[in-house]
Amino acid sequence: MRPTFAKATVPGADAAVLPGVHARTRDFVALAKPRLNLLVVASTLVGYAMAPGEPLGLLRIAGLLLGTGLVAGGASAFNQVMERDLDALMRRTRSRPLPDQRLQPIEGVLFGTAVTLAGLLMILMAANLLAAAMALTTLLSYVAVYTPLKRRSSFGTVIGAIPGALPPTIGWAATTGALPPQAWTLFIIMFLWQLPHFLAIAWMYREDYARAGFPMLPVLEPDGRSTARQAVVYAAALVPLSLAPTLMGMTGEVYFYGALALGLGFFWLTLTFARTRSVRDARRVFFGSITYLPLLWILMIANKT
Repeated sequence: MRPTFAKATVPGADAAVLPGVHARTRDFVALAKPRLNLLVVASTLVGYAMAPGEPLGLLRIAGLLLGTGLVAGGASAFNQVMERDLDALMRRTRSRPLPDQRLQPIEGVLFGTAVTLAGLLMILMAANLLAAAMALTTLLSYVAVYTPLKRRSSFGTVIGAIPGALPPTIGWAATTGALPPQAWTLFIIMFLWQLPHFLAIAWMYREDYARAGFPMLPVLEPDGRSTARQAVVYAAALVPLSLAPTLMGMTGEVYFYGALALGLGFFWLTLTFARTRSVRDARRVFFGSITYLPLLWILMIANKT
């Protein structure tokens, strides 16, 4: 009869492993910034909803949106790998997985590559080559153009609004296989909306950006006059551009007057910020921006012609 041996165990070993696995999983999820990238997914859905053409079906729509979210997650991961040294200097970012050294840069690169390739493949299978190409363009312009430029020039804020405005074109291309002027109208609305939004954030966290050496406009011009003036100019330009969908026959009058009211309200918030240049009013511009865009999208879809 063969002898049997009791398996040696360390009390609590399994319990200790699970929290470690969960912590690493949370860190990888943090690299993808899923909450922030919900806006990317929602904007893609708006582009799809506003485009004419045959519906894709629920399964293909889910593939399109999930794929877009994965590509956006990959872009976020690459961005954090590239900015890990500066993130370590900023209070609001120094606890991220890479600057805190909970993950290594190679892990971030591998994760970003994996989710990006998976996302592009999903978009290609769910939609078409043009939609996948627009998703890839979004990623490359964010990682290869905006991220390095952000270290060198305050103009990086403007360039960064380009990849941020491209998601509606992904959704539009998915259903039509083309990008007519109407699709680029959605792009321009997103582009103009982002700039007061980003400028408000830059003003709120200007000390953090200065600490890391980012040449943001509020860092280069601490009195805030240029920051506030640009926020007002972009918000003013957004008012007539947001009415273009009705003028182009995409929406009805309900959207027109709703967009006008929303635009004037957002413009007023930027004017107030320009007058006071206070953190409180910058925060109001920020919260106004994240209220304005969803309401505009809802009106647009609900009043589509």
